[in-house]
Amino acid sequence: MKKSSLRFAVLASLMAWAPAYAEGAPAITPEQFVDSQEERTARVAMQLWEWAELGYLETRTSKLLSDELEAEGFRITPGVAGIPTAFTAEWGEGGPVIAIMAEMDALPGINQSTSASRDPIAGKHAGHACGHNLFGAGSLTAAIAVKRWLEFMGKPGRIRFYGTPAEEGGSGKVYMTRAGLFEDVDVAIHWHADDENSAAAQTSLANRSAKFRFKGISAHAAGAPERGRSALDGAEAMNMMANMMHEHMPQDARMHYVITSGGNAPNVVPDFSEVFYYVRHPDPAGVEQIWKRLENAARGAAIGTGTEVDWEVIHGNNPLLVNETLAKVMDSKLRSLGGVEYTAEERAWAAELQKSLGDAAKPLESAGEIGPYSKSLGYGSTDVGDVSWTTPTVGVRTATWVPGTSAHSWQAVAASGHSIGFKGTQLAAKAMTLMAVELFSNEGLREAARAEFEAARGPNYQYKSLLGDRDPPLDYRQ
Repeated sequence: MKKSSLRFAVLASLMAWAPAYAEGAPAITPEQFVDSQEERTARVAMQLWEWAELGYLETRTSKLLSDELEAEGFRITPGVAGIPTAFTAEWGEGGPVIAIMAEMDALPGINQSTSASRDPIAGKHAGHACGHNLFGAGSLTAAIAVKRWLEFMGKPGRIRFYGTPAEEGGSGKVYMTRAGLFEDVDVAIHWHADDENSAAAQTSLANRSAKFRFKGISAHAAGAPERGRSALDGAEAMNMMANMMHEHMPQDARMHYVITSGGNAPNVVPDFSEVFYYVRHPDPAGVEQIWKRLENAARGAAIGTGTEVDWEVIHGNNPLLVNETLAKVMDSKLRSLGGVEYTAEERAWAAELQKSLGDAAKPLESAGEIGPYSKSLGYGSTDVGDVSWTTPTVGVRTATWVPGTSAHSWQAVAASGHSIGFKGTQLAAKAMTLMAVELFSNEGLREAARAEFEAARGPNYQYKSLLGDRDPPLDYRQ
């Protein structure tokens, strides 16, 4: 199709939702390509919210996202990095490669309807308490908007969408990074759901997790206790020593656990017990040091209780390497768009939900504001960190949750399936689209970002995964 014909076709399609864009009207802005997909954003976000598929099990979610992209002319590469639900989708030829990442997995053990008060859905065992349904939908919208802009403008360049599974404890992007899937990318873009709007340069903690499995000897707990060796005793002894370690860890370190298996009946000495641990630190070397101590605690617990122990590393992420050259540009793009404004109905819903937040609640007006730019340490962890050590990376957060909402809460699940969440998602899609357009158009920005990236890594840097060479734990949620 000739460029003039394409412009006419795009203008004609835009007429349905933006009548002002008739013949002789101003040029179409990148934001309008996002606006034209408002229905798609909400539809996809809601469908992912309803499915709420766990990490490495996002079969329907992955297919929906790839089908939407394929229908837009993207070239789909499924099952990358040995992960059935991971895929890439690319459109365009020549020019720079700009990546947009999309997360899509839910969290186990928490669910909620879209009610503003606590209302679990019977029989549902997972929920989008971190907003990854919005993440996936918003990144989809941005990738398609950028594709349409490139097509409309006739510019060279490739927009590449990464369907990245299992961020929640599965490190999907680490396996994709390790497979070399980001090595030819000029800049990678990501975003995340939040209760405020910000493009601040916030780092993250490196982390590693593992399931420690204790094996003992079962016996009648009353009739023959001397014959038993309790695997639960092993796990509890390990936990006691790990809790003592907290007093002697660096201030910025974090360690937490859950007992995932502890036996089935009090009158049976359990011969199996499992405890799932996370260790976090700003530096990968700090994670390694604490991890050695944790492994020794597991060994000591097994010796002291007459049990055996082994462990399986589940995931491990490097800290986020922020790129302030890119972050400051993303901040300016977000400020040019402004924040999220609620309708009267949305304000009423949000006010009702805020009753459950107590002192954590923030003014609803803060959803319309942009947070100050700064560089700081964040205490969460993300597998985006490994991507950021491979190519310059930039992110943004938008108010998709009611101000004051914490991630991994039922309140976050509720808003992630509500119009409040969809509005924030559209804002994120616009910010990412504007950032991508700037990167395709501004070679100097790409070069400056690359220069900062190389300087931060240093001349002798070699990528090292905290996972080693292990395969993806595709069954760790089952």
